[in-house]
Amino acid sequence: MDPRRLECLHALGLPAWAPRPGAILPGAPEAWRVPAVPAEAPAQPAVDDAAGLDWEALEARVSACTLCPLHAGRTRTVFGVGNRRADLLVIGEAPGAEEDRRGEPFVGRAGKLLDAMLLALGHDRSEVYIANVVKCRPPQNRDPRPEEAASCAPYLDRQVALLQPRVILAVGRVAAQRLLDTEAPVGRLRGRIHSYGPAETPLVVTWHPAYLLRRPEAKAEAWRDLVLAAEAAGAGR
Repeated sequence: MDPRRLECLHALGLPAWAPRPGAILPGAPEAWRVPAVPAEAPAQPAVDDAAGLDWEALEARVSACTLCPLHAGRTRTVFGVGNRRADLLVIGEAPGAEEDRRGEPFVGRAGKLLDAMLLALGHDRSEVYIANVVKCRPPQNRDPRPEEAASCAPYLDRQVALLQPRVILAVGRVAAQRLLDTEAPVGRLRGRIHSYGPAETPLVVTWHPAYLLRRPEAKAEAWRDLVLAAEAAGAGR
């Protein structure tokens, strides 16, 4: 505003006038429009409410998720794969580099070992359902952080609710501790049947296949875990 005009307004005890955002001054060309102040984007919730979504809507929601920083580095989300009527649900921790590239959990050497373990139990990979606690790859394959797992928790909970498995096999420390809300190591969680969620779905903990590749002597323990999971599934029939 012209300083002389401002002085006159002050002398008369009148407030300075300024056009409201988005207004056009009388007789002024369109280019003189006063820019409107952009409205603030609504804050994104820390977690998503996935209750009530069917499989297709849930997968679409996951593929568009930006609730935690992991979305910025992903190639693809890794939703899950397998039979959506399966009795056995296998849950791992997070996608690795190959999973991120292909959009499928448990591929590569660890995935092949998991497939062999399932076949020994009498299940083809296509007959079970496989998912992860976190749907996007953490940088350098680090463990997912608690807040990242919390952001994905409603998606995994909804997958469990839709699937209604007879038993869950928690594979590795991250999955076991997240699903059971504990900091106990895998060695203390193995060998017994836990329960998960409102439906108290039987849950069995076992070693991650990547651990078994480093420690083949632990395969016998993993086999006992799979047998226990099969027994738990059979008991629920």
